[in-house]
Parts: sequence; structure tokens; C-alpha cells
Amino acid sequence: MAKTILIVDDNPNMSSLLAEMLEVFDYGAVRAADGQDALDKIESGQVAMVITDMRMPKMSGLELLQEIKERRPDIPVVLISGYSVDEVDSDIVKNKADGFLNKPFMMSDIEGLLADLL
Repeated sequence: MAKTILIVDDNPNMSSLLAEMLEVFDYGAVRAADGQDALDKIESGQVAMVITDMRMPKMSGLELLQEIKERRPDIPVVLISGYSVDEVDSDIVKNKADGFLNKPFMMSDIEGLLADLL
């Protein structure tokens, strides 16, 4: 059975694109529109990794990262953002993100993360 990756993004076009990219590499994808939805899905299913946007309403990607690491430190969490990694680097390190993707990203970026983290 393919490992399932949870995609958390309030933009349905971005989460759909990521889901399609993951399918190319034989991974399943589950989507959540916000942080609370993501936490519910993590608690109720088998999630191998989380890819989350940093800027979302209700709960930011950094807040979601903290919640996941408190509840399930074994799950790798990758943050994605259209902003420079320098702007968030200290927060990412402090909050123990397992990876970071800058938008726009390429298929090879996704492939590298999957190889490194799963």
C-alpha cells in the first residue's frame, strides 16, 4: 500500500497540484483545508508525512508544525511558502521542521524530499 501524505493548504489549486505530483511518485494524498482539519486527519488515519503551507487562516503552518511535533513527533513535516526561507529560517529551526519548499517548486524538489524523509 502506498504511503499517505497529508497536504494542508487553504488554496485548493495548490493542494490539488501537490496531490497530482505525489501520485507520480506512487504516494497517496489526503488534503486538509486548515490546521484543525489536518490534526483531525492525523489522529484518525495513517499519515506518513505532512506538507503544509505556512500562511493559512485560523492556524499558521508553524503553529500546525508545533502541534504535530507535540502529538506525533515521528511524522515528518515540510513547510511550503512563497516567501524567502531567510524570513522564516529561525522559526523553522526552532520548531523542528523536517523540510522547507519555496514556491514555485519543481517535481525534483518533491522527489528529493520524499527520498530524504520517507
